[in-house]
Amino acid sequence: MHVIATAGHVDHGKSTLVRALTGTDPDRWEEEKARGLTIDLGFASFPLPSGDVVAFVDVPGHVRFLKNMLAGVGGVAGCLFVVDSREGWKPQSEEHLRILELLGVDRGVVALTKVGGVDERLVELARHEVLERTAGTFLGGSTPIATDAVDGTGLDVLVAALDELARSLPRPVDVGRPRVWIDRVFAARGAGTVVTGTLAGGGLALGDEVDVVTGAAGRAGVHPARVRGLQALHEAREQVGPGSRVAVNLVGVHHDDLGRGDALVRADQWHLSTVVDVELHALGSLPHPLTRRGAFVAHVGSGEHPATVRIVGGPDQLAPGTSGPVRLRWRTPLPLLPGDRVVLRESGRGETVGGGEVLDVDPVRPVRRARPDRSVDRVVAERGWIDRDDLRRRTGADLEPTVGRWVVAPDALASTRARLDEQIDAAGPLGLDVASLDERDRAVLGTADDVTLESGRVRRVGRPDPLDDHPFLRAARATPFHPPDRREVDPTELAALRRRGLVVEHDGVVFAATALDAAAAVVGPLVAADPDGVGVGPLRDALGTSRRYAVPLLALLDRAGVTRRVGDRRIPGRNARR
Repeated sequence: MHVIATAGHVDHGKSTLVRALTGTDPDRWEEEKARGLTIDLGFASFPLPSGDVVAFVDVPGHVRFLKNMLAGVGGVAGCLFVVDSREGWKPQSEEHLRILELLGVDRGVVALTKVGGVDERLVELARHEVLERTAGTFLGGSTPIATDAVDGTGLDVLVAALDELARSLPRPVDVGRPRVWIDRVFAARGAGTVVTGTLAGGGLALGDEVDVVTGAAGRAGVHPARVRGLQALHEAREQVGPGSRVAVNLVGVHHDDLGRGDALVRADQWHLSTVVDVELHALGSLPHPLTRRGAFVAHVGSGEHPATVRIVGGPDQLAPGTSGPVRLRWRTPLPLLPGDRVVLRESGRGETVGGGEVLDVDPVRPVRRARPDRSVDRVVAERGWIDRDDLRRRTGADLEPTVGRWVVAPDALASTRARLDEQIDAAGPLGLDVASLDERDRAVLGTADDVTLESGRVRRVGRPDPLDDHPFLRAARATPFHPPDRREVDPTELAALRRRGLVVEHDGVVFAATALDAAAAVVGPLVAADPDGVGVGPLRDALGTSRRYAVPLLALLDRAGVTRRVGDRRIPGRNARR
């Protein structure tokens, strides 16, 4: 399926031509039918001879309904441009063409309508005028096709041209990020909430969990929902691919909470933007430079949003016919990616100012210092560190993490490594306490091959372990049953010795770990030889120490299972030597 918009001046026969091609009247409202004037968006489709299907979005031509026109042309692949052969090129013809260019539409077919009963010379004049007006645009060189929806003149030629247009359009790509800019919301009897729009970026299937991002005053927010039903080309589907006009029946959200301009997306796949940098082209027909002064409205997707404008990084104005980066700010969070299109209008003057493509959906540099482009490397460089999932949400790029879960700019990674080197060197012989580092620093340490981690501290590989020959440990090993006072060692160093298992402590007395084996060799045979157990006194004497050290040492032997205390005596424990 290819979604194509109609475009052209009011009353030039867009809807009549669509009806003649498809058999469907795109005018849905009684007022439209009564006045013969398209007010809102209409939809119709028909199969082409090649087997492709064209889905038309029929847009209003009157200037008063331009916002409805803009709501319909976002995301279309091509256009059917309509000019009345009797009236020729009109103001809305020009504005519609410029809007389509600003939205990135680059293919289309031109139809001259209502040629029945018109002198051939007038038709030829109209054809030449169209060729002149479209020269240098994406419609330049496209031969206008003379048609009449009433008597059928030229319809077969038009269908063939539409078929050729469809074959030339790029096939929609499924990148696994579906998005539907909603252009209609209604309640279907027995089904509940239904939204319609053009599906892009990925497919939808029955049962999918989705979010509807809403932005109108009084209902802004993110509404979780589930896809209960899908339709494309008026047929129920279990799944629908990108590039299709779809109707989605939603469970979990009320239709009163939704509206045109909202977006249906998968949860957690999109950054919701209120500030974007855009490469904006100011229309050459603009009678004044673009500045920050004005009541601007940004048309994005199928919605319109009051916006402020700042010229980025240079002069404070953009001359007509030139392009440059601008920063747009609005209140409504929108799910956007670089490459999305924006049309900017100034509501006070009622004029289309310009438009272009989004470069950055979450700019971090101030307006004066920003240099936006669509480069993923720039986004990473400006942030230094960015979570891989955040980068995917902001750019659509799925890069392998540099460290841990982050994509890291080379300068930021080098700076972090240099800082950690300084901290490790400054930490002294015991090494750097890993608990003092954040998650990023720990991830960088995990990639280093010149450090080692032991007992929660990191030090250089090849550097002698100071704990193995620590003065306190040497003293404790030299007199195992008369250890030095714990106040003789720095508490941090003592904690490191304890974590490494080089010392043990009880009741404030610190022994070398080897003292337990030595004590077990003395105490074990004594308690094994006396079935009634041995008191502290004889064990103290056997160890050649004082009660101050014997009591905590025996408690440590109890804890190790070498002995077991019964009353005030010791008997063999579960781990006693047999």
